Amino acid sequence: MAKNTLFYAENIKFEREENEILKGVSLEIKKSEIFCIVGPNGSGKSTLASILMGIKRQDSGKIIFCRKDISKKGITERARMGISLAWQEPARFEGLTVRDYLSINAKIPPEKALSLVMLPPDKYLDREINSTLSGGERKRVELASMLTLKPKLAILDEPDSGIDFVSLEDLIKVMKMMKKAGTSVILITHREEVARHADRTMLMCGGCVARVGKSIEISNYFKRKCAPCSIGDITKKLNPDFGGGSIGLPE
Repeated sequence: MAKNTLFYAENIKFEREENEILKGVSLEIKKSEIFCIVGPNGSGKSTLASILMGIKRQDSGKIIFCRKDISKKGITERARMGISLAWQEPARFEGLTVRDYLSINAKIPPEKALSLVMLPPDKYLDREINSTLSGGERKRVELASMLTLKPKLAILDEPDSGIDFVSLEDLIKVMKMMKKAGTSVILITHREEVARHADRTMLMCGGCVARVGKSIEISNYFKRKCAPCSIGDITKKLNPDFGGGSIGLPE
């Protein structure tokens, strides 16, 4: 591992009902880096996020964080160490006010966090987290929660789904603020306009790592080679057997 490596996962495998979901995935995250994971639906991105956070346990493979082996640690222990996850569909915490939710283990005031995600504190602090909040509002509250925690590593699982262009701009600002504050970010997204702001991007397909590189290069490659194909078509082009977690794609 390099000196500036914060997080390292090696040969992660995960199978359910004889279905290989992850086939030996490896990745390395640097300190204060925005690392993006892209790929077709069903490529294993969200499963990988759940394993990295400790929600699911890999069948085999090793996970290192801050040079400590956390392979067998669960979500609570990893959260205490400084790893946080924002969900595709943010948790609602029915009955709690936004103020109460953002005060849990907060390292910065809830008012400041709301302002950073462009939600007026005077209008949102005393609102309950329930169905009256729109999807975009819930996602902003979830991002505000990440800011209050000031984690060493933030895993954002499609935080941009279902939000408009203006909200995307705000999301990008928040990610850059987190990076500036020293937080590394793993971003899972389908949106090119968000992915291009990452430092590096990893392309997944069929449970494998297909390619890692500069975000613009991976984005262009995905549009040119992968977007028109189904997962089955891609896997056949990559490798007839499609085994192993790090493989080269055809030029």
